Amino acid sequence: MNLQGALLGLCTFLIIGLCHPIVIKAEYYFGTRPWWAFLLVGVAGTVAALLIRDFFWSSLCAITGFSFLWGIKELFDQEKRVQRGWFPKNPKRRYKDASGGETRNAA
Repeated sequence: MNLQGALLGLCTFLIIGLCHPIVIKAEYYFGTRPWWAFLLVGVAGTVAALLIRDFFWSSLCAITGFSFLWGIKELFDQEKRVQRGWFPKNPKRRYKDASGGETRNAA
C-alpha cells in the first residue's frame, strides 16, 4: 500500500490550515507590510521544489511555496475584512481612513 498520496494530502491540509492564522496574525500586528516575507517564502519554496529530486518533498515545498504566495492575496483581503468589521482591529495600530489619511483605532 502506498501512503504517500494520503500523507501528502494531510500535509497539504495542515499547511493551508497553518497559513490561515498566519495571515490573520500578520495583518493584525503588521498590516500588509509583511507581504514581501510571504513572497520570499513562496519563491523559496517554489525554487526548492524545482531543485529537490524526491517527489514527496518537492511537492511539499511547492505546496508550501504556493500557499505563501496565495497568502499575499489573502493578506490584502484580510485588510479589507478588518475594514468591514468582520475581524477585530488592533488597538495599537494606525489604520487608513476613507480619505487615505491615518487614524488611530478607537476600539
